[in-house]
Amino acid sequence: MRQLVMNEPGELDWTEIPEPDLEGPGECLVRPVAVATCDLDGPIVRGEAPIPGPIKLGHEGVGEVVEVGNDVETVSPGDLVVIPFQISCGECDNCRSGLTGNCLTVPPRSMYGFGALGGDWGGMLSDLVRVPFADAMLLKVPDGLDPVAIASAADNIPDAWRTVAPYLLQSPEKDVLVIGGAARSIGLYAVGIAQALGTGTVTYVDDDPVRLGIASDLGARPIEASVPPGPDHDFEIVVDAGASRESLASACCSTSAGGDCTHVGIIYEPETPIPLLEMYSTGIHFHVGRAAARADLPAVLELISNGGFDPSVVTDRVLPFEQAATALLEPHNKLIFAP
Repeated sequence: MRQLVMNEPGELDWTEIPEPDLEGPGECLVRPVAVATCDLDGPIVRGEAPIPGPIKLGHEGVGEVVEVGNDVETVSPGDLVVIPFQISCGECDNCRSGLTGNCLTVPPRSMYGFGALGGDWGGMLSDLVRVPFADAMLLKVPDGLDPVAIASAADNIPDAWRTVAPYLLQSPEKDVLVIGGAARSIGLYAVGIAQALGTGTVTYVDDDPVRLGIASDLGARPIEASVPPGPDHDFEIVVDAGASRESLASACCSTSAGGDCTHVGIIYEPETPIPLLEMYSTGIHFHVGRAAARADLPAVLELISNGGFDPSVVTDRVLPFEQAATALLEPHNKLIFAP
């Protein structure tokens, strides 16, 4: 079968590899039908992230179940399913507590589309994917939803969900600040989710006119800048998707007393300074880490199904699989590939 592989930064090729086989009774094989770019894919293929090749690319997708093991009960051949990017068993203590990105049954960071860093589980820009814990991992696509529209439900949309939803569900009408730039689609998804859940106001800061326009279409107040104008502690919920020292410090200093600040980007430095004294003085809650995609997927799909949030607004283009090798190397916010 074919698989898109990054051997070296800037070198992407469709490669023939053996088809995966079922390796256990609880597994299934899935044929990807819509695969989205992650915000981290661009830096990886350009050599800007310390994640070496070879990498079998693609970790956000929806697929059609092709074959199931004897013990699989929740999905059948022909079902359309969302494939979370992280491997999770659903049974260990971490999975049961919602930490599906830190499953104890598999090695740390087990995930699709990250090469050796993720355990070489393969990638979704391929003809077939093996899913090891089918009943625990896979969710059927709700009736009426376009697989292309929800391809990023495997990673980036849940990543945005966890930045705003837990706090707005507890207390609606809070004011939200999103600093965009690096995690390009996550920041925009956060705007859309916040508006759908009933925020007070959403302010979106970015220096990219295209993303500012999308944020405005989603209902945010756009500000053209790399970081907010000044530390004002005005926002009860702050999302740092800028992935820079400056955006991180500005996000922390823009969070109101007792507010919640989430950093979703990655700054590739061994040590990153934060304004700890000011954070201590205001008593903010600072959140950092990978999303637990599978744990939040049911709520994400329900929000989209109910028409509250349309993630397709963030998508730049929908392209055939064959164009992925070149399109991934070009500037983009969110691309979707379909066979």
